[in-house]
Amino acid sequence: MFRASVAVGEGCASAAWCAVLWAAHGRFAALLPEEGQKEIWGEGPDVRIAAVLMPSGSASRVPGGWLLQGEWNLASGIDHAHWVLLVAPETDGPGRPARVFAVPRSLVTVRDTWNATGLRATGSNAVDLDPTVVPDGRSVPFATLLAGADGLPRCHSVPAHLAGGLMFCAPAVGAARRVLALWTRWARTAGRDGVRPLDRPSVQERLARSAAEIQAAELMLRTAAGRADAEPITAELVAVNRRDAAVAADWLATAVDRLFRTGGAHLRDPEGELHRHWMDVLTVASHGALRLEPAAEAFARSLDADGADDAC
Repeated sequence: MFRASVAVGEGCASAAWCAVLWAAHGRFAALLPEEGQKEIWGEGPDVRIAAVLMPSGSASRVPGGWLLQGEWNLASGIDHAHWVLLVAPETDGPGRPARVFAVPRSLVTVRDTWNATGLRATGSNAVDLDPTVVPDGRSVPFATLLAGADGLPRCHSVPAHLAGGLMFCAPAVGAARRVLALWTRWARTAGRDGVRPLDRPSVQERLARSAAEIQAAELMLRTAAGRADAEPITAELVAVNRRDAAVAADWLATAVDRLFRTGGAHLRDPEGELHRHWMDVLTVASHGALRLEPAAEAFARSLDADGADDAC
């Protein structure tokens, strides 16, 4: 999935972003009770599921299910989805724990609120839901989604943070690759004076640094994907993957920003392809799941656990 998303991201990071999220949300929906899974996939496997995993709205217990209502922001891919996963706190539960609810896309109202500078084609709009009864079969504790569940295939049961960050980065890796290719084409083209930008030492240094950072980020994320696929799942492993995703996002943003600032005026045209990929990478890197501070805190705390020396 990581490799495929990187490839799609070279053409369009927004398309790769939606693909990554639809795949991840399918994994999450597999944690629903069997009756909920049958509702979603009963007619075939090709179901697109959007999600907003930041708790909002409210959920009250009613006979046979939950009365769910509210508004949620940033539902990427919602315009092309069949279902949407919404997270809401229980109004009556001790400590107000949050739950995940699967709702047909047809029941939510989509508000056109997405006007970001990057990932513009993701349609990450807001959704509103009038009071709606969601049966128990289409709900699961949010804590289960975050921690994963026992007894399911690994691809459905891993903790959300084990693979989440590296998959968020995949579209940015593809976009960064494309920035490097476009910039290199510019640098190898002689100007009116017959001189190529690539013949200048300062440009050569920027190329070397950015190319190395983009390649290093991809290699680190491929390693993280291998850990998510095969290594024993521990809190330390999750923390290492979160750390590496956050650092990789920072490297990618730094690399493409350096190239963008070095390129000529025409290369930086707001209507140009390089500008689009540059903004897409910076937007991905600004996502909350890729913030370095919480990832660094989780990694530091994991060092207190047994076996953490290997994580370093």
